[in-house]
Amino acid sequence: MTPDQIKTLIEAGIDDARVAVQGEGGKYEILVIADAFEGLSPVKRQQRVYSCINAEIADGSIHAVTIRAHTSAQWDEAQRRGLA
Repeated sequence: MTPDQIKTLIEAGIDDARVAVQGEGGKYEILVIADAFEGLSPVKRQQRVYSCINAEIADGSIHAVTIRAHTSAQWDEAQRRGLA
């Protein structure tokens, strides 16, 4: 599984998501920025991302992920403050 394949799966599963994926060998860092996360807890946001890649986790293509999930407003604020 390549980072681009993971990116495509997440973009297909979350409307208007901006996605960046890094990693290899089944270990990936995933950044997702989407207004669909508005009002969701951090756990619910991660669950939304996991729902896009569950089949790949189940078949062993992906075995470790780190997920950062933000709304556009949160991401813009983090960028402005130099925290992203």
